[in-house]
Amino acid sequence: MSFRRLLTGLIGLPLALLLVLFAVANRGPVSVNFDPFSAEAPALAFSLPLFAVILLSVMLGVLVGGVAAWLRQGKWRKEAKHRRVEVTRLENENERAHRDVAVARAALPSPQKAA
Repeated sequence: MSFRRLLTGLIGLPLALLLVLFAVANRGPVSVNFDPFSAEAPALAFSLPLFAVILLSVMLGVLVGGVAAWLRQGKWRKEAKHRRVEVTRLENENERAHRDVAVARAALPSPQKAA
């Protein structure tokens, strides 16, 4: 059994158990209203269990945070791409220089042994 799998089990199982206990303890219905102008007769309203509202809110927050982080890191991804292109160009140039040196060495006459 790998360490990662063991760690996942040690953290994941209790977390899953807590999630199930949370869902069972908070299953009462709540009204979610998306109409700020008419509280008595909302145009768009849902009745969901409290745990669903909380978990959906957490998932939406994680999604929005992930997208915001991804957008902020665009500058660094662009810089990394530029650096990769530059490294590839320099590696090709280095390889070409090594080939040129090898060809030049092969063209040189071999040194004569001193008698």
